[in-house]
Amino acid sequence: MTYHGGESQSAGAAATAKLFGGSELFQRTYREGMGLVEEAASYLDGPGREQAKLLPRMAALAYAAESMRVTTRLMQVAAWLLVQKAVFEGEMTPEDAAQDKYRLGGQSVARSKPMSGSEDLPDELRALMEKSVRIYERIERLDTQLNEEPDVFEEDDEEMVRSPLAAQFDQVEAFFQETMDKGLVRWDRH
Repeated sequence: MTYHGGESQSAGAAATAKLFGGSELFQRTYREGMGLVEEAASYLDGPGREQAKLLPRMAALAYAAESMRVTTRLMQVAAWLLVQKAVFEGEMTPEDAAQDKYRLGGQSVARSKPMSGSEDLPDELRALMEKSVRIYERIERLDTQLNEEPDVFEEDDEEMVRSPLAAQFDQVEAFFQETMDKGLVRWDRH
């Protein structure tokens, strides 16, 4: 499941990257991510706005900072998911998607520790903080897997030895290629 910016890609790796957008994993993650964007927007523009007005000063500052972090995480996740969908639908090449500008961003904001006073935040915001961190970390792992070359070979006593992970990688790539060849990939639009 890899594609790499700036490097030539094997046909199998490009096919795998394209197929990722049609996988059940991607579809589940897409629905979850976009649903979470809607959930956060609904809360922050509705009950969250009212709850923030009632918070003590330090908690109100924490609310502002943490709601911005939730929004940043989710916008980065949504952008990444839309890029993967565009690759699957043929609107973007895997090589284009691998460029830094299309990869998951916002790490410095997304990974920062909760602000002092966040323990006094409304339960709904704290739940959104936790959910947004979890999906961001999942997308970060997927982004890394799609964009980093797997260690297929390892050096051992000046001799190239096939890595145990290489066989598994070959099986996954063969499965995706076979699935694509049989036309078994479908995209359920919801």
